[in-house]
Amino acid sequence: MVSPPETGGFLRVSGRTRLTALIVACALFMQNLDSTVIATALPTMAKAFGADPVHMNVALTAYLLSVAVFIPASGWVADRFGSRSVFRAAIVVFTIGSVLCGRADSLGFLIGARILQGAGGAMMLPVGRLVLLRTTPRHEMVAAMAWLSMPALLGPVLGPPVGGFIVTYTSWRWIFDINVPIGLVGIVAVSLFIEDVREPPPGRLDWIGLLLSGTGLAGLMFGMETVGRGVVSPWVGATIAGIGAVGSGLYLLHARTHPAPLLDLSLLRLPCFRVALAAMMLFRAGIGAIPFLLPLLLQVGFGDSAVRSGLITFASSAGALVMKPATQTALRRFGFRDTLVWNGVLSGVLVGACAAFRPTWPAAAIYAVLLVGGLFRSLQFTAYNTLAYGDVPRAKMSAATSFYTAAQQLAATIGISLGALALEVAMGFARRAPSVADFSIAFLAVAALTLAAAPLAVRLPRDAGDDLTGRPARRPAEAD
Repeated sequence: MVSPPETGGFLRVSGRTRLTALIVACALFMQNLDSTVIATALPTMAKAFGADPVHMNVALTAYLLSVAVFIPASGWVADRFGSRSVFRAAIVVFTIGSVLCGRADSLGFLIGARILQGAGGAMMLPVGRLVLLRTTPRHEMVAAMAWLSMPALLGPVLGPPVGGFIVTYTSWRWIFDINVPIGLVGIVAVSLFIEDVREPPPGRLDWIGLLLSGTGLAGLMFGMETVGRGVVSPWVGATIAGIGAVGSGLYLLHARTHPAPLLDLSLLRLPCFRVALAAMMLFRAGIGAIPFLLPLLLQVGFGDSAVRSGLITFASSAGALVMKPATQTALRRFGFRDTLVWNGVLSGVLVGACAAFRPTWPAAAIYAVLLVGGLFRSLQFTAYNTLAYGDVPRAKMSAATSFYTAAQQLAATIGISLGALALEVAMGFARRAPSVADFSIAFLAVAALTLAAAPLAVRLPRDAGDDLTGRPARRPAEAD
């Protein structure tokens, strides 16, 4: 039985909605923690395997590749077998993959286990979000998304220090073993507390679409990821990205004629989904460059230690956590359109402010810019992630989660690549360490990309998404 809505607190939701959001968030926390912890452990793992540390990056890209291939099928699988069953199975697969990663005795074994992990991870994010969307009343949607995001945000915050501690004082294998108790608790919690909401069984799986979309997404993401990190030569990265572009183009042609494509392009006819998706990709691509550029600026440009760099960059994540409780209040007060326009402008300006960072700046001033920037970015992402489903029919909710999640993954990868490219351009492609001035140019470039997202929201009506926040209806004189 669903409990009545609570009357106190910033995030007013029913007990059932809050519980569902927190259970899904725990699974996402496990996924986010894993993706950040492993990066810290790669050099130590390379020694254990007798492998080149540079080649260990394939453990990251193998996971990325697997996620890209399986995400398009997540909506169809959830409709076919039930969102609760698939979400629980995704946690099981991810946990088993984690156990195998912790038992790996060679790089090849680790890659195989990471691919299995990626298959589970590809289902966890979109299907977990689908579970929440299908069980949450519309007026609680914003608050539910905020409850979902808060625990999940702890993964990137805790990942680097936890990884460093484990590698320094215990075995690197614990990097993966810490997922086991979280996964087991998640499996039990999903079984006991998540409603098994089902949709009518879909038609046959679009295997051709899965092949083309998987090739397109994996090629684009893998190619850009390797170029952005300098793992392979630019020509190899460009070739892989080119294969991805061809696969994506062929999928677009295929989707126009298939009656039930995996990534449903007809969703782009929905105003809220279309605007939120397009603006989110621009915004996330710009913001996605910050985790790449900021640590390099602090460690290479300023000469700070990795520990000091991590403590400073923590401020952005802290700001995001602080904003979450006030998200519903802000959107109810200003509405989605005005928030996405003006908050988007402020977010872009604060990204650009990073270009002014200098070694002579007091640490408190850098903290302040990053903290406030994290506040505004957190509000922006929650608004995008909620509004995207504002006009999606229930029958197409699973297709929308697959489409939107695939776009999120692609945009995040684009951000890293664009950050690296902007830095290379600022350096004039010279073989030298980047200067502080080079980083300033790169930050201004990604800030311009972030700012480009804000004008897209002007196309929304002023009352777009009001029913998602419980905002009172506007009087006719106030409407556009």
